[in-house]
Amino acid sequence: MSDCLFCKIIAGDIPSSKVFEDQHIFVFKDINPKAAVHLLVIPKVHIARLDDMTNEHQMLIAHIMLQLPHLARSQGLDDGFRTIINTGPGGGQEVGHLHIHLLGGQGLPSFN
Repeated sequence: MSDCLFCKIIAGDIPSSKVFEDQHIFVFKDINPKAAVHLLVIPKVHIARLDDMTNEHQMLIAHIMLQLPHLARSQGLDDGFRTIINTGPGGGQEVGHLHIHLLGGQGLPSFN
């Protein structure tokens, strides 16, 4: 989508601190981190939100989920990490492109 912030980042039109990229996903550091490690994992195909995924996206979501532990370890998160998917305005989603927050390390907020 031409007006999507994350699509522009994937295209290289907007700079980012890229951590990883393959044919399916683009991963970069969040510009407003909530923990010592805060990555955004985004599919290269534009999907607005989690509840817009269909059966045709099964391989994509499986690929993303299987990459998360590798990404966490690459950032030194050997002791664990958190993933968050905000869906829609009521779920706190601010950018209309599906993305997974991968967080860990010092400063990780608690749910307690």
